[in-house]
Order: sequence, then C-alpha cells, then structure tokens
Amino acid sequence: MKPSVGIVGCGRMGTALAKALVDRGHAIVGVSSLHRTSAQRLADICGISDATDRPWEITRRADVVFLSTPDGVIESVCASISQQDGFSPAAVVFHCSGAHPSTILASARKSGASIGSMHPLQSFASLDISQNPFEGIRVAIEGDSKAVSVAAQMARDLEAFPLQIITEGKPLYHAAAVVASNFLVTLMGVAFRLIQQAGVKPDEAFAVLKPLIEGTLANIDRVGIHQALTGPVVRGDVQTVETHIQAIAETLPELLPLYNCLVHYTAMQAGEGNRISAEMLETFLERCNFG
Repeated sequence: MKPSVGIVGCGRMGTALAKALVDRGHAIVGVSSLHRTSAQRLADICGISDATDRPWEITRRADVVFLSTPDGVIESVCASISQQDGFSPAAVVFHCSGAHPSTILASARKSGASIGSMHPLQSFASLDISQNPFEGIRVAIEGDSKAVSVAAQMARDLEAFPLQIITEGKPLYHAAAVVASNFLVTLMGVAFRLIQQAGVKPDEAFAVLKPLIEGTLANIDRVGIHQALTGPVVRGDVQTVETHIQAIAETLPELLPLYNCLVHYTAMQAGEGNRISAEMLETFLERCNFG
C-alpha cells in the first residue's frame, strides 16, 4: 500500500507534485497553503476534500509530508507545524528545495519523524499539469536512511530516477543546476544580443542559433565535454579571439568581462582535455586578464 501524503505549499512545485502523485495512486490527505484560496484551487484540481491554511491539520494524518513552500520559509513552516504536534512520529518529512539540506527540518526530527529532501532536477516554469513533468528526470535525494529509502520509491512512483547525494554537498549540487539551467538562459541572452548587433532580427535570433545549440548539446552527450569543444580557443586561434574582444569593446563593452571570463574557462577546459598546449593555455589566460 502506498503511503498517504500531505502537501504544504501549493505553488508550481506543490501543484505538479500533488497532481502527479494522485494520478499514480497516492492518497493525498490534504493540501495547505498560506492562502486558503490557493489550497482550495489545488484541492479542486486533484479532487481532494481537505484544503486549509493551517498545515498541521493535514500533516499529522500523513505518512509522508512534502513542504513545497518557498525556500525562505521552509524552516519556519516546519517549526510551526512541529509546535502544533503536526507530525506523526512515524512520518517522513521532505522539503523540495535544491539549495538547502534536509537538516533545516530538524524540528520535525524532534517530533520523531524522519527527514529528507527531494529535489526534481527540472525547471517548473509554468503550472501546466497536462503531462507528468517528473517522467524520466532525476530527483536528488538525501537525508535520514528511512527518508532516503522512501524518497527513492516516491521518485520511482513519479516515473523519475532517484539520485542520491550527500547532505553536505547540497549547495554544490544546486550550484551545478543553476549553472546548467539559469546560466544557460543568461548565456543564450548574451548570444542573442551579439547576433542582433550583427544585424539579425530579434525574433529570428533563436531560430538562427538553435541548430548550433542543439548540435553542441548532442556532441556533449556523444563525446563528452572536452571533445565537444570547438571554436577558436581549442584551435589556438588567438587572433580571432582578439577580433571578438575588439568588436565587443566597441559595441557592447558591458559584455567584455563576461566574454573574457568565458575564454579563460574555455581555455582551462581545453587544457584539461589536452586539446591545447600548456603554452597556448597560458597565452589565453594572460590575454583575458584572468591568469
């Protein structure tokens, strides 16, 4: 029999989680949000009868509790539920933050509950619940041994793959996710600005660069980071990089520090993969003022 679940926090994450769990046979004992209207909206979506703005009313009846609130209030919400005897001693309490370790739920552990974190390695940019957003992704899990075991099964129930990490590594795990997702968007924005400066219309920038972006991701998947590197740095073409620097300095000078930084770390990657000589690596580092 699948464990019963309580959801505290009815934003994008809580909504996606509740809907996916209901669709896969989990009983949701209730949902809670700071604003009762948000809880009622999610209850209506999932066919749940119990929606409240007092989370302890539902959490004390749940085998598994998900705190899918904003990161900044997870610890205080958990503490307020604990103060109301809102966790069963046999319960497992998870938060869904990528940045914080399970230890911020220490107040629940004082109630006898096991604590852990489950972070879907996916961006939830909208409230679209027409499809299962967890299917095929990794869900990072860490925490008490019981919590890790339950989290692994919950991830599989969501049709995802559990990825166990160490608790103290949570900030670096999240930093990696930010670089891979958020910073990728930022880099694409910079690329769009540069190509628009070359005369490409703004609404055509993505279409122009999309094959290159997709081809690069495919190459990383096929041959790995070092072998996927192409372009002037890995060719040791200092003159082309100098041309880029001059053009950026003249037209979009605010982007020059970022460009120099990227050349620096691209050269480092090329050096690590033995794609350029030690002498060429030093040349790029000195030229971009990061050596």
